[in-house]
Amino acid sequence: MDLAQTAIGPQDPMHLHRLMSEQDAAEVLGYTVRALQNWRVRGGGPRFVRVSARSIRYRLLDLIRWADERTYGHTSEY
Repeated sequence: MDLAQTAIGPQDPMHLHRLMSEQDAAEVLGYTVRALQNWRVRGGGPRFVRVSARSIRYRLLDLIRWADERTYGHTSEY
């Protein structure tokens, strides 16, 4: 996903809140769509928005927060 080519880009103050597809979210995190699906079932993944029974979206802000919660300076921190 190239934020520079989207209608809502980094220059827009709302870009962190825009909804993105599973594919885009997986690309941002460097994981597969299947990993996101597994986390939704088992827990432990980033927060998501259930638009409908078959439509799941992610906010960039939630992906960043999820990654930040898992950031450590050394192995004894976790």
